[in-house]
Order: sequence, then C-alpha cells, then structure tokens
Amino acid sequence: MQKTKTTLLLTAACMLITSGCAKNEEKEAEPIAPVQVAPVLQESIRRMVTADGVLWPRDQASVMPKIAAPVQKFLVQRGDHVRQGQLLAVLENRDLTAATAESKGQLDQAESNFRSTQSASVPEQIMKAQTDVDAAKQAEEAAQRLLDNRQKLLQEGALARKLVDDAQVAYAQAHSQFQAAQEHLRALQAVAKQEQIKGAAAQVETARGHLQTAQAQLGYAQILSPIGGVIADRPLYAGEMASPGAPLLTVMDISQVVARVNVPQNQAVSVQVGNLATITASDSGLEAAGKVIVVSPATDPSSTTVQVWVQAENPGERLKPGASVRAAIVTATIPNAVVVPTTALLPASEGGTAVIVAGADSLAHEKKVEVGVREAAKVQILSGVSPGEQVVIVGGVGLQDQAKVRIVKPGEKEAKDEKGGKEK
Repeated sequence: MQKTKTTLLLTAACMLITSGCAKNEEKEAEPIAPVQVAPVLQESIRRMVTADGVLWPRDQASVMPKIAAPVQKFLVQRGDHVRQGQLLAVLENRDLTAATAESKGQLDQAESNFRSTQSASVPEQIMKAQTDVDAAKQAEEAAQRLLDNRQKLLQEGALARKLVDDAQVAYAQAHSQFQAAQEHLRALQAVAKQEQIKGAAAQVETARGHLQTAQAQLGYAQILSPIGGVIADRPLYAGEMASPGAPLLTVMDISQVVARVNVPQNQAVSVQVGNLATITASDSGLEAAGKVIVVSPATDPSSTTVQVWVQAENPGERLKPGASVRAAIVTATIPNAVVVPTTALLPASEGGTAVIVAGADSLAHEKKVEVGVREAAKVQILSGVSPGEQVVIVGGVGLQDQAKVRIVKPGEKEAKDEKGGKEK
C-alpha cells in the first residue's frame, strides 16, 4: 500500500514537471524579431527634380577655312589644349603672298599720282583763263586812266562832253569783261582741279581696297583658334586639301560642361534659372555641382518634356561631352520637415504607405503615413509619426503589428543556441 502511494506521488510530480517544461518551451517558442531603428527627425529637406540627359561642352567651334588650299602644316594634335587666337594650322599661301605684293605696288603708285595731282601746276584751261583775267584787268585800267584824263580836260574846258561820255562807256565795257574773266577763272579752279583731285583720291582708295582684300586672303591661310579649349577633332593631314565649309579642326571648351536634360512637363513648372543642381555620370558615378542656366520656353510635342540646361564646373576634365548623365535639380527647400529614412517605408496592410514604430513596450506598431518630398535617402512625412519616435529601417518586411521586437545595432550578430539554433 505504501509502495502504491509512493508511485502515485511520483506520477503527480512528473506531471507537474512536464507541464512546467511545456509552458517554458511554449514561452521560449514565441518569436522576438531583431530590428534596426532610426529616429524620426525634424530638419530641412529639398524638393528635387531628376531627369536624364547628355553632356555638352560649354563652348564648341568647328574651325572652317575660308579659302581652298592644301594644308602646309598643322601645329596641334588631337587632345592638345589651345588658347584663343593661337595659330593652329597654315595653308599653302605663296600665290596669295605674291598677290599682296602686287596690290601694295598699285597702292604706292596711286598715292604718288594723288600727291602729284595735288601739287601740279594749273591745267591749260585754267592758265588761259588766268591770261584772260590779266588782259581784261589791263584793259580796265587803261579805260580808267583814259576816263580820268578826259574828265580833267572837261573840267578845264579843253575837251568836249561827248568824248568824256565815250570814255565812260569804254570803261564800263572793260570792267564788265574783267569781271566775266574772273568768274570764269574761279569756276575752272573750283570745279576742274577739284574733280581731278577727287579722281586721284578715288584711285588711291580703290588700290587700298585691293590691298586689303589681298591681305585678308593671305590672312585666311593662317588658321587661328576662335576659343580656348582642347582639340577634339582633326580630320585632315598635312598636304591634304582644305575646303571652305568642311571643318579643319574642332575645338571644345570643356572646363565647364552643360547637361541638357529633358524634364517632364508637370515637373518643369517648378524649375527656374539659377536653381542649384548636381550632375551624375551614368557610367562612372562622377558628380559635379552646378546650376540651371536655361529652361526652354517650349515643350517638345513628341516627348512632352521641357529641355533644361545645367552647367557645372569640370575640374580635371573628367566629365566627357556625349556621356549620359542624370541631373538632380533643387527646386525648393522645406525647413523643419518631419523626416525618416526611405528604408522605413513599407506597404500598409490596408493599402497605402506605412512605417513600423518600435515602441517602448518592445512591440511593433504599424502606422499609416502620408509621404511628401523625397531627397536621396530620406523622405518627408506629412502625417502619421512625430519627431523622436523610432522607426524600423531593417527587419520590418513581414513584421506584424504588435509583434515583439528587439533593437539591435548595425552589424550586431545574434547569439544562437548551439543545438536548437534559437536566439538567447
């Protein structure tokens, strides 16, 4: 009987122990999710407009010759840096040099003729007219003396009145002839000689024009750089024929580059000249800070986009024209915005967007949020969370509301049970 009672007590004790172990195992089986969190901050955030485009040089010049002539020599190679006005190439110019010398001689001859015309004696017509003036003057003076003598004799009573009147008529005729001769001389001097001088001057100007044309043609044989930059292309070799209208060299100024990007029409409304921007090369990831310099006033009807130019410094000329880039344009800055990392955003269980807040009770709380402006790795939250709360940024995918969580630091490893592989 005593043995039976002992057996019953042992059985009851085992049942109690088994029940306790089952409860402990059930308690240990409840999962605790490790998560990483970040605080909800209140700081400024920028409204960004991003678009893809292609890089262009700040300035570019296709240097074309104005004359057709063989290339005598090149002074630069592709990739060389040049300054504005630097001599790049020389075309064959011996014929142009000879033509310039000939024009110079013609100008010297015309100038000599002009000086001779200015200092030459009076032409034959002017000389005859001067002779006529002198003769008329002498005749006038003789008539004046005759008139004076007869008037004196008339006063003395020694001469008839009629002779005095005849002398007065003769004097009047002589005086009239003298005035006519003077007018004729003045007309010849004012017109004939002046026209001769003008003709000689015109010959000088014509010769000078021919010389300037010849000098210009000779100058076209020297190819100068219109801008400072780097030689991007040189399709010909020395000895080949250079032709007007065909580029002889291409010079690019890539000290600054311009990204021509196409912005969707609905976003282009907020883009203005002067907005700060960042250019990022698609292949290399190189970045350059710049600003908007052009916003097209028209929309491209085929793509319904607006072309925007972003100019940026290019130190070391690392960014190459023709490369694909992505431009991020800052259109506004919002101060004191509620901001969370973009990795905190999750699809809400009831639709929309949500974040998971790790509460002080070590439980996960799903909160539906309204999203505003996005900038790189952070996003503005218009409603749903408050500054200071801790949102889950790692480990939130699949995490249920009210689930138990444990906050861990980045890189922290969970201790595992060697047998069961469970968290301690």
